[in-house]
Amino acid sequence: MKEKTATKGFYKLCLVTLVAVYFLIAVGGIVRSTGSGMGCPDWPKCFGQWIPPTSINQLPSDYKESYAQYRAKKNQKFTSLLRAVGMSETADKILADKSVLIEADFNPTKTLIEYLNRVIGVIVGLFIAALFWSSLKLRKQKPALFWISLATLLAVIVQGWFGSIVVSTNLTTWTITVHMLIALVIVSMLNYLLVTSALERQEAIPQRGIFAVLVSCSVVLVIQILFGTQVREAIDRLSLMARETWMASLGLEFIIHRSFSWLVLGLHILLIWKLRKIASAKTISLALFVLILGSFLTGVGMAYFDVPPFLQPIHLVLAAICFGFQQFLFFKLNRKGEVVFN
Repeated sequence: MKEKTATKGFYKLCLVTLVAVYFLIAVGGIVRSTGSGMGCPDWPKCFGQWIPPTSINQLPSDYKESYAQYRAKKNQKFTSLLRAVGMSETADKILADKSVLIEADFNPTKTLIEYLNRVIGVIVGLFIAALFWSSLKLRKQKPALFWISLATLLAVIVQGWFGSIVVSTNLTTWTITVHMLIALVIVSMLNYLLVTSALERQEAIPQRGIFAVLVSCSVVLVIQILFGTQVREAIDRLSLMARETWMASLGLEFIIHRSFSWLVLGLHILLIWKLRKIASAKTISLALFVLILGSFLTGVGMAYFDVPPFLQPIHLVLAAICFGFQQFLFFKLNRKGEVVFN
């Protein structure tokens, strides 16, 4: 009885944590769409303070020079690490890129947005720490929960550290991509914990072909998200131009991203068609359809309406939740290729 209560509490905490992670991804999208990524030029503090400044008068006159030097020192340490793992070329590019050290003008609104992003990140980290603490009670009965909780906690620590690298390199594109991929790994592990800690009686229903289609959906969606980061990089380069000229100025990366979306949509329709045969899977298949269609339509909206800022975080978070649903389904598959639903 005590074990059942502990598992139920773990399940609820895991569900809350997963929702919080999705919310954090949405806030991260807002940070990107508003150009607030460098609202705080240092990490973990913001302009050297735990409570961010609200006026430029609260900053020293040489704040740009001092924070550029701060990030230069941090980049020296980071590039030393890159060289140690054989990424000398990448390290040289970071050190040679003088734009990395260009300090943005102080903007109180952007500073507040980035600061709130960090606060929510800390809250999510505390949730995951609590999840690991909760797993300690289950480590003997359900060791998988303990080890994956530990891995999730370590991933969050790495994510926090790498967030500081994103800042110190002035939002270098590949660091943003890695930052997003780590977030997807965390989403995947939380979905595993959610499925594994479920207490309800489960029914195994044979369904051929779902596994291959589901893996294909996951692979193409991750690739599509990576293409999206390339489009985001291109848009960043065009940010000084009039917004209505952006789409016409985008190159091959946008064409690939736009065309690939049809493959993503088609594969998900095939997956949903297969899931519809399982009565207990109708709800989740409908939710998956709404998510992937929403992601597709928000992408169309950005393409035809000059990338409205409010659509960017919605587009990102829908894709992330869709990925989470895929992982949820994947962990419902047992070793015999059956789909296990409550």
